[in-house]
Parts: sequence; structure tokens; C-alpha cells
Amino acid sequence: MKHYVVTGGAGFIGSNLIRTLLQLNAGIKITCIDNFDTFYSPEIKQLNIRDFKANPNFQFLELDISITSPTQLAKHIVEPVDAIIHIAAKAGVRPSILNPMAYQQVNVVGTQNLLDFAQQKNIQQFVFASSSSVYGVNDHFPWKEDEQLMPISPYASTKQAGEMLGHVYNKLHGIRFIALRFFTVYGPSQRPDLAIHKFIKAILAGEPITMYGDGSTSRDYTFVDDIVQGIIAAIDYKETTYEIINLGNSYSISLNELITAIEEVAGKKAIIKQLPEQPGDVRKTFADISKAKRLLNYRPSTELKDGLQKFYEWFQENKSILNNA
Repeated sequence: MKHYVVTGGAGFIGSNLIRTLLQLNAGIKITCIDNFDTFYSPEIKQLNIRDFKANPNFQFLELDISITSPTQLAKHIVEPVDAIIHIAAKAGVRPSILNPMAYQQVNVVGTQNLLDFAQQKNIQQFVFASSSSVYGVNDHFPWKEDEQLMPISPYASTKQAGEMLGHVYNKLHGIRFIALRFFTVYGPSQRPDLAIHKFIKAILAGEPITMYGDGSTSRDYTFVDDIVQGIIAAIDYKETTYEIINLGNSYSISLNELITAIEEVAGKKAIIKQLPEQPGDVRKTFADISKAKRLLNYRPSTELKDGLQKFYEWFQENKSILNNA
């Protein structure tokens, strides 16, 4: 039986990954690590893992990776581990500007602890959730993995640091390290601080949504199921020992276009409150995914309208929790 450790497993992407892995293969055991960070309501994270808590192949550890030493981790996880999928992080570009030290502690020290744990346990496969935010102020679209990185937020800099830590441990200890740069992931279980979740919640409640700038900023929105398929392919990847790979949808959609699409799904017009663009936000993200296609056979297939519809249905199904969380 394969044994995977998934950090941040009660969060948005982590819980979708675990659900898919458990559905795909009864021969996979998952150890999920999460600390229920109060960045958003722990009730939502409990909802995320509710369906597989009773699965005998799932175990949950409530731990903070930033203060849990590799030796302590090894006491909690005594059996062999085939791969670490490290998704846990302190999230959010704008909050990182207000409290950069907290982001260093969780995103850099936490990653260091996990890499030391991997070395101690002789774990050969380490998949790291990086971010498109590392590209920063770069207008060479679409972004390729070998672009010069120019991050403009503490959050982005911590993700770049994680990629470099992985390179060090690959060279020193032979750990295969695959960094996946995610591009604006959305879908069921999406965090409540992210635009699509906030917009749909506000529109349905008849409340205004906040639009930073004139709506011309754009993002490469990627549906979570497509991201999960890329992660699973990275878990199985064995050809080289260190790679950085974009996981996006390979087209960029403006904020104005996104709002229109959300209005169509929700069946209501948005009340828009316009504010200036925010420090730390880039104007556009746009992934070149040719490397992901070549190495991981990555083929994103979810159109925005279909992905928004799936999120809308999930939101409606769980709105009693989501509206009160």
C-alpha cells in the first residue's frame, strides 16, 4: 500500500487531492496534516474532510509544521512514506504584506522542517505547492518556468524560497523535488478569501463586491480537478530529480469577464464597489504549460463556465455552513 503525507490536507486543494486519491485507489493510505489555521473558519476545513474521516486509509494529524520538529513528526508518522505532498502554507498576498514574519515562519521554516523529515525518513518524492505569484512583475507572457523571477509580495518570496530549499535538498540528499506553480485555482471548497467565493457569496446575498482597479487585470483561472490531476502525475513522476512546472489553464481572463461569468451562473447582477488596485497584486497571470504537458501529460479540460457552475452548486449545497462561518 502506498503511503502519502499531505500537508494542508483539510484546505481547499489538499482536500480535493485526498478525495481523488482515495476514490482512485483503495491501495493508497493518506496521512493528512493540518493545523486548522484561523485565516478562515475551521468549520469549513472540517466540512472539507468530513466525507473521508471514517475511511480506514485516512488518518488525520492536527499539527503546525512550522513548530513541529522533524523528530517530532517522525514520532507521529512511524511507518514508511512514499511521498510528501506539501500544500500547507500561510496563504494570501495582501495579508503577507502586513505580517511578513508569520509567512516566513510557516512557509519557509515549515518547508525546511518537512524536508529534514524527508531526509530522516529517506522519503524520495517531495511535491511542493508553489505559486504563479513568484513571477511577479513580468510581462513576458505566457510565463515559462525559466523566466526571471521578480516577486512583489512576502508571500511570493516565501514560495520562491521553498523552491530553492528543494533544490538544496535535492543536491545534498537526493530527494526528488517537484515544485508545481499553481495559477489561480478555483472550484468546490475554494477558500472564502478568494475572489470567486467572495463574489458568489456577496451576489447571492445582494451585497456589493469589491473590484480593485478598473477590471482589466486578468488571471489564468484553473479548475481544482485539473490541478489535482497534475499533482497526481507529479507524485508518480520519476524521470528527473528536480523540476519546476507550471500548472495553469493557459489562458487569461479579465476581472470584468470573470464577474460577467459569475453573474450568469448566479442569475443575478453584481453590485460593484470599485477601489484602487492593491499593493502586491500583479496585473496579469498567464501560464505556459508546455512543460507540464510534456513531463506530466497535463491536459486541463475544464472551461470557466463549467467550473463556476460546479463551485456554485457546492456553495448552494453547503451555504448554511459557509454563510455562518
